[in-house]
Amino acid sequence: MSKLDAHRFDPTVLREYDIRGTIGETLSAVDARAIGRAFAKVLSRTGGRRVAVGYDGRVSSPELELALVDGLVKSGCEVLRIGRGPTPMLYFAVWHLGADAGIMITGSHNPPDQNGFKMMLGKKPFYGEQIQEIGRIAAEGDFVDGKGGEESVAVVDPYLDKLIEAYAGKKPLKVAWDNGNGSAGEVLQAMVARLPGEHILLNETIDGTFPAHHPDPTVAENLEQIQEAVTKNGCDIGIAFDGDADRIGVVDGQGRIVWADQLLILLARSVLKDHPGATIISDVKASQILFDAIADAGGKPLMYKTGHSLIKSKMAETKSPLAGEMSGHIFFADRWYGFDDALYVAVRTLSILASTDSSFADFRDSLPALVNTPELRFPCPEARKFAVVAEVRDHLAAEGADVDGIDGVRVKTADGWWLLRASNTQAVLVARCEAKDEAGLARLKTALANELAATGVAVPAF
Repeated sequence: MSKLDAHRFDPTVLREYDIRGTIGETLSAVDARAIGRAFAKVLSRTGGRRVAVGYDGRVSSPELELALVDGLVKSGCEVLRIGRGPTPMLYFAVWHLGADAGIMITGSHNPPDQNGFKMMLGKKPFYGEQIQEIGRIAAEGDFVDGKGGEESVAVVDPYLDKLIEAYAGKKPLKVAWDNGNGSAGEVLQAMVARLPGEHILLNETIDGTFPAHHPDPTVAENLEQIQEAVTKNGCDIGIAFDGDADRIGVVDGQGRIVWADQLLILLARSVLKDHPGATIISDVKASQILFDAIADAGGKPLMYKTGHSLIKSKMAETKSPLAGEMSGHIFFADRWYGFDDALYVAVRTLSILASTDSSFADFRDSLPALVNTPELRFPCPEARKFAVVAEVRDHLAAEGADVDGIDGVRVKTADGWWLLRASNTQAVLVARCEAKDEAGLARLKTALANELAATGVAVPAF
């Protein structure tokens, strides 16, 4: 170990759930090498050495992968290089290969000039204080030296086999897919070739510049292309992925967006047939309709904190077979591994739809008609965001409001509910409102705006 190897990261890159920055500004190959060395130190404490490494389709990813592998190998790790592909394939590789850890180089749904690292230690997510520890180890140059090794390992075929094994549909469907030029492209093409039905592929070629549209299916404008493809071609469903295919977006046969909390109702009803009474988890941004539907189907709804690493950990703790977030991360532990995998979620969704006489549009029509806002984001200084939420919580408590404080404040009223929480990854406050009608929604929005204004936060029109 040499203190001369000490490395300091830009303070903005060590996030709650991953390491992420802008290439050439806050993140470089030098950082990637230091991440490899620091992560190897953490791994050495567990007695592990074998690390699966994958990367997405961004222009900067191959260079970061080479540097990361170099850092791991110089610290005594045996690196299993699975190559380019979706993030869930890396998670699968850790399980399939019996690796001690995994690192995925991916910028996920972020702009092309950004990239980052998602990590696993053992079979668990690596996040929060663990990521801060990477920074401390690097800053102290507290690395371990060793002679490791590397090998390329092909996991695409076993991963595809497991995906196809999950399909149990009874009739062919017509499906449009929008890969968004993300890293699932080659796996997606191979998968649909093995699925029954007719499949229309959009933006299937991996291109880290994302020429068609931004690869984030939670933003309505990014789904316009697949909505058009579904209605033009008479498809039963349209399915879209984010840049690394751990998040899903869907539209029904009429081209209407079915948000993740609505899709979870379909999935939960299916899962609860095999796991009656099971706990199904979603985050505080999800619709009350979801939690009510889980209870109606005989399950135990659990509202929990937003954050894919937090949800995964809570799933393991409660032995939940299914969980999901409004962000499109959906996690199956039922016949899967408990991680977020949009390809697997797609296969399970198609299996359900291909085993019923009802259409996906029929399902969408069956849901209660509520009105809600999209996810609202208000700029707020990093040093103030958590304090603002605390001030609102204290004021509401003094007023005797019906508040759930598991993650920020979620306030129930006769009109519905509104949510305010601090983002774990950005200098913003996140809010959402849901009501039975437009008049009720207006009252909820006013209540939220008044609470924010009382803390000094400037509230734009919404």
